[in-house]
Amino acid sequence: MSRLLNAIIFDLDGVITDTAEYHYLAWKDLADELNISFSRELNEQLKGISRMGSLEIILKSAGKEQEYSELAKIELAERKNQLYQSLIAKITPADILPNIKQLITDIRAKGIRLGLASVSKNAFTVMEKLQLTDLFETIVDASTIKNGKPDPEIFLTAAQLLNVDPTACIGIEDAAAGVESIKRAGMYAIGIGSPAILAQADIVYTSTSELTLERIITNYQ
Repeated sequence: MSRLLNAIIFDLDGVITDTAEYHYLAWKDLADELNISFSRELNEQLKGISRMGSLEIILKSAGKEQEYSELAKIELAERKNQLYQSLIAKITPADILPNIKQLITDIRAKGIRLGLASVSKNAFTVMEKLQLTDLFETIVDASTIKNGKPDPEIFLTAAQLLNVDPTACIGIEDAAAGVESIKRAGMYAIGIGSPAILAQADIVYTSTSELTLERIITNYQ
């Protein structure tokens, strides 16, 4: 017997568009200002983590987590966001990842509900620049929730706003913390990236170019 599928909920960064490079460049600029060495390997640890959580990881990597007050950390996080916003100003619909626009079109045509669950506080800005905002029934970002990924709150909130049972939802993520969030919400998890990193996912595709609705539904059922 086939499983009920009422909604598909997307992460944003690394799934709909790849803003990871912009995050990396913004964090690197901030780290340079603080005389902290920042590598792409360290940047990988920040995927799916909130801005403040990411800042803590960066400061801890240099043993500087005790050198800044909470207010100073908030100011540093805001500085990073300003750097990031100046970079994402260049985003256009051409930056949508392969197959994603067609997948969104097919999901809507099938009558499956569509949601976004992104810990980015810039989710609405990015979605508007990609010209995708109107295609999603609900967008849940960091301002909507108290707990970031891997807590399931963001995916559960999206399901609640879509008025669907979490067990009849698919979540799509590229980060281990995001996949854990999906599974803790009781949903089926699709990972985009490395099977080793996304081992908790029900199925992993190496890139969005492999994603089609037909393939998703076949594996889900």
